[in-house]
Formats: sequence, C-alpha cells, structure tokens
Amino acid sequence: MLTVEVLEELGFEALEAGDAAQALALLEHQPVDLLLTDVGLPGMNGQELAERACTLHPALRVLFATGYAESIRPDPTRADRQGVIAKPFGLEELREKVSALLAR
Repeated sequence: MLTVEVLEELGFEALEAGDAAQALALLEHQPVDLLLTDVGLPGMNGQELAERACTLHPALRVLFATGYAESIRPDPTRADRQGVIAKPFGLEELREKVSALLAR
C-alpha cells in the first residue's frame, strides 16, 4: 500500500507528488499542513525540498522518512515543526508521528 493511501485510510487528506519538482509545484498552488518526504530523493533531496517548501509556507511541518535517521540534520530553528520516521514504519507509528507534528 502506498503511503498516500495509508494516510487517507488513517483519516488524513493527502496529496502525492512524483518528485521534488512536482511537490514544489503543488505547494505553490495548494496550502498544506505537513510535508512527508523521503530524504533520499533523486535530484533535489528531501532536506533541500523541505527548505524550499518552508520558504513558500513558513509554518509548514515536515516529516522526513529515511532508512538512515542519523543522516538527517534538522534545522534547529524549526525543531518544533520537524520530525523523522525510520523506514520501514508501521501504520500506528505513522499515525502517531503525523498527529504529533500536526498538534504542534
């Protein structure tokens, strides 16, 4: 099951982008509360995507998905709006992480 389908099943409204450029294009026209991105995207990586997305939407919360959590360098000025979820992750862990970030 795709992550977007899982998020919808958990009761969240979700948009899907095929790559970082498509995600930025969506964000230019669609306000969102949370960006869930893989760190290891081809081309522009997830951290670069998050930086650019937060320029568009300063209050945006970001959840990084990665198999290498130690490779994430959180922005200390956005610590309350960022989180990391280690792959592979389960439904309940995803629900908890997303809900916690949205509650901040």
